[in-house]
Amino acid sequence: MRLDHIAYRSKDRYKTAEFFQKCFGYKIGTEFDLKFEDGSTTDCLALVPPEVRHPETHLWGVDLVMEANWAGPGDVLDEIKCGYHAPPEIFVSDGAEGSIVGNWVAARGGVGGIHHIAYQVDDVEATMHSWKQSGYAEFLSEKPMECPGLKQVFTKPSELTGVIYELIKRDGDGFCETNVKGLMESTKEL
Repeated sequence: MRLDHIAYRSKDRYKTAEFFQKCFGYKIGTEFDLKFEDGSTTDCLALVPPEVRHPETHLWGVDLVMEANWAGPGDVLDEIKCGYHAPPEIFVSDGAEGSIVGNWVAARGGVGGIHHIAYQVDDVEATMHSWKQSGYAEFLSEKPMECPGLKQVFTKPSELTGVIYELIKRDGDGFCETNVKGLMESTKEL
């Protein structure tokens, strides 16, 4: 399991993106607009981290075994297992008053903030089942939304942390507009 992305809802996606670009070195990867049945729109930016990531997402989390001499060169070698993870993407959206994102930002005094945190998992359905059985989460849908190479689902805000979590399984980078729209609609009443 690794941190896949952090999603922000903001008053101004470009100003928010500029902050991540100047302060953390992120770059704009994808930009798209969503139109909803009620006529409202939401505009989205996916920012990619400055570090080079392997093109195969299953290699974005790697466990390595390293040898270490704790007391010096003459000491017995110990093995240390280290996990390395690719840095997360940043997803930023904004919307006019009356839109899902615009209303969410307005409800927070016009400031916006982190909407959800997404974790990449090996099996979305199995993780959903485990979290339900353990009482850790309720989900906004009974099954994940799917696009080619992408499967994802949102929790309701956690009773433990107040955060919405997304479980995601991907075979490539980027986002699927159909899933983003469906996931946003699932949070309309939150």
